[in-house]
Amino acid sequence: MEDEIVSVFPIHYSDILSPNVHIHQFPLLTRPLQTPPSAALSGKRIRARIKPVARKLEIHVPVDTRPEIWNQDKSKQFGVARLEDDREKNQDVNSTMEKEGEERRLTEVRLQSEQILQQGVYMLGVIHNDRLHLVPVSETHQFRPTLTYLDLKSRKSGHSRGGAGTDSDSDDYPPDPDEPTPIVTASKKEKKPAEGKEVQMSARKLVEDRNNNVQGGMSAIRREMLLAIRAVEEEPWQAVEFCDGETEESNRVFQSIFSDNEERLECKTSVTTLLKSIRGLC
Repeated sequence: MEDEIVSVFPIHYSDILSPNVHIHQFPLLTRPLQTPPSAALSGKRIRARIKPVARKLEIHVPVDTRPEIWNQDKSKQFGVARLEDDREKNQDVNSTMEKEGEERRLTEVRLQSEQILQQGVYMLGVIHNDRLHLVPVSETHQFRPTLTYLDLKSRKSGHSRGGAGTDSDSDDYPPDPDEPTPIVTASKKEKKPAEGKEVQMSARKLVEDRNNNVQGGMSAIRREMLLAIRAVEEEPWQAVEFCDGETEESNRVFQSIFSDNEERLECKTSVTTLLKSIRGLC
């Protein structure tokens, strides 16, 4: 028994917004990406910036700083740590600084994007006036809170303890594979006479070519990773305007999705070619 056809919609395709249509995923569950009412009353708004070459986006969302739900003392500590973290990463500190003379506080949450590789072609579909309007999606980004200032604060706390072994040592960075392994001495109680064993070892010298590339093992891979991270950090941020979904600008862009063009598109791809292009079917 075949399924009953409920309704038929004509499909309208438009690429007028390409390649500026992205999918942005946020860890907000059921909450919208909006400025909290208490922050909006004080004139604070959501800000955004972008690194075009690295394809990085960052959104700054003001936090709800009401005393009953916000720790002011912690916000001072984290605000200072974030300022130092921005300076280490050569970020535009002046754009995030508060008024002269005010104490530095943590007043916003930063959500930074990570581009996700798209499997196939993604489409944004909207049903409007009994028509299905399709717009191609060029990029997909997942946003997560950036908490690198906590790493800086943890490192400074570890240095102030003088490297004393505590339970919080697990917060430190993993050991550098290029650094020599520290020698661990056993306590006197656990010291036992060890039997002599024959051990065979081999050593290989790491050679650098003319381009200062290390030949041999993980060091070359690690260097490439560090260079890529440094390139992202050194690229300057460019400010962009963030428009809420209810603003006039957002509504104007949304209305541009709908196409009234009645020109019929001709499909030049055969069914066989289409099926062969689908990964996993052939």
